[in-house]
Amino acid sequence: MAQFFDIHPENPQVRLLRQAAALLARGAIVAVPTDSSYALVCHLDDKTAADKLRSIRGVDDKHHLTLLCRDLSELANYARVDNKQFRLIKAATPGPYTFILEASKEVPRRLSHPSRKTIGLRVPDHKTLQCLLEIHGAPLLATTLIPRGQTEPLNDAQDIRDQLEHELAAVIDAGACPQEPTTVIDLTAMGQGGEPVVVRQGRGDLAALGL
Repeated sequence: MAQFFDIHPENPQVRLLRQAAALLARGAIVAVPTDSSYALVCHLDDKTAADKLRSIRGVDDKHHLTLLCRDLSELANYARVDNKQFRLIKAATPGPYTFILEASKEVPRRLSHPSRKTIGLRVPDHKTLQCLLEIHGAPLLATTLIPRGQTEPLNDAQDIRDQLEHELAAVIDAGACPQEPTTVIDLTAMGQGGEPVVVRQGRGDLAALGL
């Protein structure tokens, strides 16, 4: 049965988030709130956990997973970012945007897109999740929490616990979050002089990026 962490949205209890971080360090899958919808997260360097995360989500290795980063300096460690790409990302960070970029050598090959060697990265604007990332001390591998066979993300912690309590180690409840995924923008073409490509229009406003 999944543990349930009831977190204050404005003053997250560090003691409880340390317990959640300890689960992640042991290879657990945890449901976390974000500034878009809930997400499933796991340790970046744990292949077994990454495979389980994909299984819960019902996707294969061709589906882009995302790295949740604390800030832009961390993002630059895992992706190749030129000045033009960086300026666009900075305009939307932190926020409900996922950027697809060329993966750096720091990203394990099994986690980047198998044919394109790209990775999704984002910096969430959510106090509880930022606190968890700080305690964890590294990016978390993530995917939108859409259960197998469903099309809409879950945004209620109790619903998540009811549906997935035997597949998750924990659910973090910091209040309901928006039931809308991130806006996904592929920036890889910009590295060759091309334009950004909007892959999915989600909660992030494209006008904020001039798109």
